[in-house]
Amino acid sequence: MEIQEFTKEIRDNYLERMKKRPPEKLATSWYQEDLLYEGKGKSLFVIIPTPGCSWALSEAGGCTMCSYISDCTLEEIDSDLIVKLFKEQLERHIPEIKSDGKNFPIAIKIFASGSFLNPKEVPTKARNEILNIIANIDEIKEIIVESRPEYVNKEVLEEIFSIIKSKLFEVSIGLESQDDLIREEKINKGFTKEDFEKAVNTIAKINNDKSNDYTAKSKAYIFVKPILTSEKEAIEEAKATGEYAESVGVNRVSYCPATIHKGTLIERLWRKGSYNPPWIWSVIEVINEARENLAIPSFMDTSGFGSRRGPYNCKKCNKDLKHSIIDSNIKQVPIENYECECKNEWIAEIKSSSLNKSKTKTKHLPLI
Repeated sequence: MEIQEFTKEIRDNYLERMKKRPPEKLATSWYQEDLLYEGKGKSLFVIIPTPGCSWALSEAGGCTMCSYISDCTLEEIDSDLIVKLFKEQLERHIPEIKSDGKNFPIAIKIFASGSFLNPKEVPTKARNEILNIIANIDEIKEIIVESRPEYVNKEVLEEIFSIIKSKLFEVSIGLESQDDLIREEKINKGFTKEDFEKAVNTIAKINNDKSNDYTAKSKAYIFVKPILTSEKEAIEEAKATGEYAESVGVNRVSYCPATIHKGTLIERLWRKGSYNPPWIWSVIEVINEARENLAIPSFMDTSGFGSRRGPYNCKKCNKDLKHSIIDSNIKQVPIENYECECKNEWIAEIKSSSLNKSKTKTKHLPLI
């Protein structure tokens, strides 16, 4: 595929220039207020160092918008070191977890800049030792990880639950779009809706099995505004993808508006003036629609809001709207009406975004 060749070329050039960092410099963590399945609580976010996403490092070149491999070692890491670095990050927050756990549910979200369930990225030994540590912390009620759908299967989930027992376990999957053309040709995701649905169904079967007390959940990440997509199309596609995710049994959705990562195809187009991240107004329309029409919890990521490489309105309203979205993620309510003079510019773009669009059906996407 042309998009894979181009994406890989850009990624390879970036990796040649990238300054590699040792695992000790890649591990990090933070602790903040969050909405859990049990209600309002706190979440500990832990990033563990890994060799990098196998899809991103493959001949396919990875996703067009993601460069999380820049937070990876790009070489094998000893399991003991991964566990050691995880412990160090966890221990920094244990006093808060012990204190807050008396009053709030606590979750831990483990990010591996790829798939936590892929043993080539997170060795099985390291994965199980990390889960064993968490299993012995009573205050932590929920464990959230990320994975591509091909690594989600009954055997690995049963092995995980044999360790964590009755703690809730959620697998977050980057669905991105319900449209096959967008997912394959504009995002280069490398899996089908059938792959996604199979993973969601596997998680649901584990959860619904009456012979155990396991609590397994799934979450879909939804990408807002892929390349070669107008502002209006981006809004409509994000809405449609949320509805699709709910219809196939996903337990939660998280919308991820585009930010410009270095060493990606999306950055190449952005630098040439052929792409901009979505307006914050667009993001608000998407999440308000979800809050009104979806029965499952919905979240909007605010990373990069108001920055040169992220979703942007104007300097007058960026900050206020970002905080409004963060607050609405906890309360799960629509964002109240907010007016700013830049909104008229956004409305004009929505209305005119398809005026010069060709009516000819696209057969391929010329990228070079």
